[in-house]
Amino acid sequence: MNTMSSDARRQQTLKALPPLRTPTWLRGGHLQTIWAKALREAQPNYRRELHHDRTGQTQVAYDWVDSSKPSAPVVVLFHGLEGSSHSHYARALMSQIEKRNWQGCVAHFRGCGGVPNTAPVAYHCGDSAEIAHMLKVVHQAHPQRPLFAVGVSLGGNALAKYVAEQGNSALCQAAAVISAPVDLPVASTALDQGLSYYLYNPYFLKTLLPKVKAEAPAYSGIDLNSVMHSRSLGDFDNRFTAPVHGFHDRYDYYRQSAAKPLLPEITIPTLLLNARNDPFMPAWALPDYADVSAQVYLLQPAEGGHAGFIDSQQGVNLQWLPNTVLRFFELSQD
Repeated sequence: MNTMSSDARRQQTLKALPPLRTPTWLRGGHLQTIWAKALREAQPNYRRELHHDRTGQTQVAYDWVDSSKPSAPVVVLFHGLEGSSHSHYARALMSQIEKRNWQGCVAHFRGCGGVPNTAPVAYHCGDSAEIAHMLKVVHQAHPQRPLFAVGVSLGGNALAKYVAEQGNSALCQAAAVISAPVDLPVASTALDQGLSYYLYNPYFLKTLLPKVKAEAPAYSGIDLNSVMHSRSLGDFDNRFTAPVHGFHDRYDYYRQSAAKPLLPEITIPTLLLNARNDPFMPAWALPDYADVSAQVYLLQPAEGGHAGFIDSQQGVNLQWLPNTVLRFFELSQD
């Protein structure tokens, strides 16, 4: 397919997606990021299964939304840092999947969703091997159904890395990568500066540090006292994430895990959605079409914050994101 036809196809698909109408009174990436957490959908009717992770040394949770239609697609969600099936974006997506009578699944990373981690590794932005394992678990459960994958933030970067590495061997037929910090070195710098430093570092460390302390016997090569004195995600990655997962330091971790350099290798339809006011990823660092393959669709609305995307149609709600993602999956099969 030539460049013009690829561009035309992408533009046609993007125009078919619903427009985002952010409330006029809700402006700024920080406010949109934080406000979205208060707009929780009703709890979907989850059914939990526990399966071993890739190492076989711990169990992880798969929370399912079941469909009565044998041919309905399966949509698997990979959550963000310290997320779960209860995260606002997970509830919104799985509620919409439930309404459509599709099959849904939130696949939890190690130690998330209330299941303690007993493996000698945790989870991180570049763990595409774990994404491959979890997709295999989901695919084996429903081998006859079309399989789509969604990744948010940390899970989005890992998913983008997976589909780039796997090419035509990817188990999912299409993917949606939401608010992913695909340029990890730039994202880490953004979170170390200004208001972002004071808003988001304490939020994540509040759960990360107690979790590491409780699971410390499983990890080797860490200085627990040093980890517990982390004051930012950068500190935490340098003192915990990097040594536990075989990276030299935080900078080596970010360089090796970033999905952005791999985006030209993607061969399945992939929606890459980032708000241009995302506090985690400055607009100047977002990919453009020179940075991606012809199968990557860039959707970069001016508003939305980090995994916020609050819409004002029919009241203030979180429906734009799931409607956009599921519509993209439908269009990718045409």
